[in-house]
Amino acid sequence: MTDSAADPAPDYLAGHAASHPDKTALLELRPGQEETRWSYSELNQRVNRLANALHARGFGPTCTILWCGMNSPDVVTLGQAGRKLGATTVPLNYRLSPEEAAYVVDNSDATFAWIDAEQVELFEAISKQTPKLQEVVVFGGDPGAGMQSANELIDGSSAEEPPPVEIESRTMIYTSGTTGHPKGAVRTGQGNPDQLAGMIEVLGYQPDDVYLTTGPLYHSGPGGFMGIAFLIGHTVVLQRKFDPEDWLRLVEHYGVTSTFSAPTPIRRICSLPEEIKARYDTSSMRVMVANAAPWPYPLKQAYLGDFPDDSLFEVYGSTELGVNMILEPPDQLRKPGSCGKPAPFVEVKLLDDDGNEVTETNVPGEVFVRSPSVFTTYHKAQDKYEEDTRGEYHTVGDVAYLDDEGFYYICDRKKDMIISGGVNIYPAEIEAALEHHPKIYEAAVFGVPSEEWGESVHATIVAVPGESLDGEEVAAFAREHLASYKVPRSLDFLDELPKTGSGKILKRQLREPFWKGHTTRV
Repeated sequence: MTDSAADPAPDYLAGHAASHPDKTALLELRPGQEETRWSYSELNQRVNRLANALHARGFGPTCTILWCGMNSPDVVTLGQAGRKLGATTVPLNYRLSPEEAAYVVDNSDATFAWIDAEQVELFEAISKQTPKLQEVVVFGGDPGAGMQSANELIDGSSAEEPPPVEIESRTMIYTSGTTGHPKGAVRTGQGNPDQLAGMIEVLGYQPDDVYLTTGPLYHSGPGGFMGIAFLIGHTVVLQRKFDPEDWLRLVEHYGVTSTFSAPTPIRRICSLPEEIKARYDTSSMRVMVANAAPWPYPLKQAYLGDFPDDSLFEVYGSTELGVNMILEPPDQLRKPGSCGKPAPFVEVKLLDDDGNEVTETNVPGEVFVRSPSVFTTYHKAQDKYEEDTRGEYHTVGDVAYLDDEGFYYICDRKKDMIISGGVNIYPAEIEAALEHHPKIYEAAVFGVPSEEWGESVHATIVAVPGESLDGEEVAAFAREHLASYKVPRSLDFLDELPKTGSGKILKRQLREPFWKGHTTRV
């Protein structure tokens, strides 16, 4: 008799296919096209065919496989196939320039790439810079020179479960690169089941929930929460590329109950004309997980004006550290600016610059986390991993303080902090104040060189479309709501802020022109 303790854990996708084979696993309804609808049985078979085809070609637990494309059933298939093979799976941001993409592909050591036909030109352009790639397989259209069709790879491959592997699969998600070259954050396995169960209980997921992808799956948030949806047997609705009115259409059409979103998509949805929003019923939404970047208080108010008032959860977390804190619906407006209390199985410490724990309320310190869900290492950058580690606690450089009820408030990223005249100034606080102005759509605050103070506060403002706004009006508003040393000393205006694919503002890009010829900020 086989020792069951030595057997690999049963595959959850295969389990869903066996226990409820006809339940809808995946839906896609692009505007003007026919619906794609896969049951759990059909999804599992498609995944198995790809996994077996890759296994037959020698790609397995020791390999790194990469995918690139907008949200689609084929992207889901590759992610699940890589998991069954025990491989390391790397999502590639399709918005990267050829130079940026070549860096990630080569740095990841990927030997196999699974790409949307829309990305053929990109991969042809970087082929000489990515010599480690052995095969590039194209789905959704014709392959380029030296590439293979996905259907040709899969056709004839067995739909049976692939050979079990003893090595846990790994994901390697490259950080957004807001401060320089992106780093591959490696995470092994599916996480701690007790921790996941605790988070599911807090969020209140139910067996028949319908999850909608809001944002690109190459980002850890939308992809990670979609993974949770599949893990617990939900139905997943794919939106290929975000469009606010189409998002509302999908919510109503499929009775969507849950999603994960950065602030930018929701800002675009809530900014739609009232007559457009009135066309769609959004009352089915039960669990909106806010993350990727802080949701400003006015945005939360706008969301709660359009969606059920008990649906909004905010989580603080990162690609590296997972979900660390949760702010539940009753506290969204009661605790402006808070990201909540520690999530189940998560311990949080605030440390000062000397490594001493900050225990006083309202005193900022760098956030360090101990949790079963933290990442394993940075690929080829173990030194950076160790630099951000204190014993069993890890940080991504965020600064926070604690109130007298045990709620945490993220002040800013440590590297974004402005030091003006020896005083620490936190841009997030200034941005939150400015975004209360009815004519300000978004604000980005950062430090610029000052001969007198070392750094001074600068704000880049995006006005609400159709509104006129000048610097004196912004400065006057800031003086009403902020201490004098926090008021921006200089301002400029843009039509749009530069952002990563996950919605984080690229302050490095905004700062760069101001710091030419001065001491370089990271």
